Amino acid sequence: MFDRLDPIDRRLLDEFQRDMPLVPRPFAAIGAMLGVEEAEVIDRLGQLKARAMIARVGATVRPNTAGASTLAAMAVPEARIEEVASVVGAEPGVNHSYLREADWNLWFVATAPDAAALEATLARIGVATGLRVLDLCLVRPFNIDLGFRLSGEGAAMPEPRPLTVTALTDADRPVLQALTTGLALVPRPFAALAGTLGRDEAEVIGRVAALSDAGLLTRVGIIVRHRAVGWSANAMVVWALPGERIAAAGAALARHPGVTLCYQRRTVPGVWDYPLYSMIHARSRAEALATLDAAAALPELAGVPHRALFSARCFKQTGALLAAEAA
Repeated sequence: MFDRLDPIDRRLLDEFQRDMPLVPRPFAAIGAMLGVEEAEVIDRLGQLKARAMIARVGATVRPNTAGASTLAAMAVPEARIEEVASVVGAEPGVNHSYLREADWNLWFVATAPDAAALEATLARIGVATGLRVLDLCLVRPFNIDLGFRLSGEGAAMPEPRPLTVTALTDADRPVLQALTTGLALVPRPFAALAGTLGRDEAEVIGRVAALSDAGLLTRVGIIVRHRAVGWSANAMVVWALPGERIAAAGAALARHPGVTLCYQRRTVPGVWDYPLYSMIHARSRAEALATLDAAAALPELAGVPHRALFSARCFKQTGALLAAEAA
């Protein structure tokens, strides 16, 4: 699918997933780099969004900084998958929900303004479905970017910026929520956002830049829907290894070409004993398995038991819920 797109569309998706120009007219700046007019960039982005190839132009927020989030799993009987997925997806704080090839088959990311609201979300889902919900909260991130190049062979993901949590102010939260919802596709998107918040355009741009520099925003740019552009072999690989080996293994995985996410999460002893997670996005199952084989051969992971949970269906994919009023 990606290879069949217009060359300008391919460059938009490939080159602008991060480091969006933080200037009053960012689409004009992008157009200058592509050799097209501002209006054409805006029109192309609108068409890509209408075709569900991009989720938004905005940002991704580092987990558990501006709000609370977790990865959760449920073991859903096959006959109830549609029903339970509907219950999960109806929660405003659930921003990603996937059916995966495993006994614990329904996986979702839940976000909320704070830990209490997040706990309430998981509790509501458990009560409404009568099923256990595993809360697999983040312990340590190794790579949480997911803005990978779509052309050529898989490359190692960039190192994350150091995190400075103190850079975040209460006044930043509406800005962050807007970035996770998506900027308006207009010539001056930051001015449009500033107008809705009753603030100054230059101030908003400055805060976005400051939050990005502080590592609170993992990237600012075009958020691609990978399955829609042909990267449909999505595998979450979980690794069972002792705590003293996690740091070295996680760092090695995060550097490995083709691994698009990597992090440590809390286990549920005796139920889910996999502390290390990595994501592989590929164009085919064979390509994903080749990446996995190479990763499993790394010295830090040699002989480590692991499972590849391929995504079978996407039920929901939206931005995170960071502000209570956004619900």
